Amino acid sequence: MELTKFTKPVQAYANAMTRICPNLSVEEIDFLCSRVKVTKLKANKFFLKAGDIQENVGFIYKGLLRSFCINQKGEEVTINFHKENNYVTDYSAFLTQKPSRYYIETLEPCTLINISFATLQECYSNYKNAERHGRLIAERHLTLRQKRIDSFLFENAEQRYTNFISENKDLLNRISITHLSSFLGVSRQTLTRIRKKIIQYNFDTNVSHKK
Repeated sequence: MELTKFTKPVQAYANAMTRICPNLSVEEIDFLCSRVKVTKLKANKFFLKAGDIQENVGFIYKGLLRSFCINQKGEEVTINFHKENNYVTDYSAFLTQKPSRYYIETLEPCTLINISFATLQECYSNYKNAERHGRLIAERHLTLRQKRIDSFLFENAEQRYTNFISENKDLLNRISITHLSSFLGVSRQTLTRIRKKIIQYNFDTNVSHKK
């Protein structure tokens, strides 16, 4: 859906909405897109801090962010990475408008489309398809969260790593080993060993195929 009166970042947001919910009307898209705010953040800046109430959900037009918490040992634990054409938020805290327990920081310079809680609630009240779009976003969020929980219950560290790289090849050169190892729940040393093991296996496999 092309709404040419909007800037490229807002147009990308409109396109993302229609991919998730094709039934959205031009009126519904226009309602949201005319009320969003485009912001730019430099790398290593906070989009959200623990203890804050998140007034806006972000849609990522450009850049990469990570969400993390601080455990009882004072260590940062990476929860997720957020890349282009995805939403970034502490969803539960946003919906309840209660203080978040998480931090969300930029890993790269980012361009974000911010949609306020008040705007979304008004849109959901007035437009049936917009409400359905919100439900689909919530379902997607819950599915991804359950997938992460399952990965720690039913997969080992090597499986979590191979699954991550198969699904996020575009992120391998954009995130640090420290952040990735934290996300996978292993030490840097363990992740390094896993990567070396996989590289060696791939090398041995290629050699055997050439014989």
